[in-house]
This record gives sequence, structure tokens and C-alpha cells, in this order.
Amino acid sequence: MYKIQANQSGTRSIEVSDTHLQTIEKYQLLRNLVDSNGYVDEQVLDKLKLNVRALLEGEAGKDKDLLDLCLDVIYNPNMKALGLHNLAVLYAGWKSKQPGADTVPADPLDVTD
Repeated sequence: MYKIQANQSGTRSIEVSDTHLQTIEKYQLLRNLVDSNGYVDEQVLDKLKLNVRALLEGEAGKDKDLLDLCLDVIYNPNMKALGLHNLAVLYAGWKSKQPGADTVPADPLDVTD
């Protein structure tokens, strides 16, 4: 289990499990999420929520792990832009430690394969 800081002051955090990270990988939820400016802001968080909502409306909506990720992390009341940034950094580090990982992305927000 990992903890990510969700706000600037450090008073809020969100717990993220390996299952959550595997679900992010399975659905490539962070791929092409950040615009060319490279900033994670509330609009990027809203974009992620819309992408996940579209998945939930389809066949993937029956995936318990995706639902858990939504409830525990993405739609967590503490989730803000900083939390999403820290989630992307955590995911990049986690992915680099997985078997068969070649290199760590130069930019932690560039978590594409």
C-alpha cells in the first residue's frame, strides 16, 4: 500500500494499492492525459474522470477493480490536481520496477509505453 499527498499542505492523503496501479496500467488511464503544456491541473483531473466514466458505461463497468479504483482513488473527495500528479509519479516509479520494464520515463507524467 502506498500513500500519495493530495494537497499542498500535506494534510490530506490517499492510499493507493498495487491493484489500483495494475488497473491504471490495464486501462492505460494516464496515457495521453496531460496536454502539451505538461501541467496537471483540475481540467486534467476532470478529463480523467470523464474517461473513467466512459469506461464504466461500457463493458469495463463490470470490472470490480476499476470500480474500486474509482471509489478509492479517482473520485476520492481528497483527490485534487496535486494528488493526480503524485499518482502519476507513483505509477511511473511502480511501472519501472515491474519485470520487463526497460527504463524510467524521463518525465514522470509521460507514462506511456
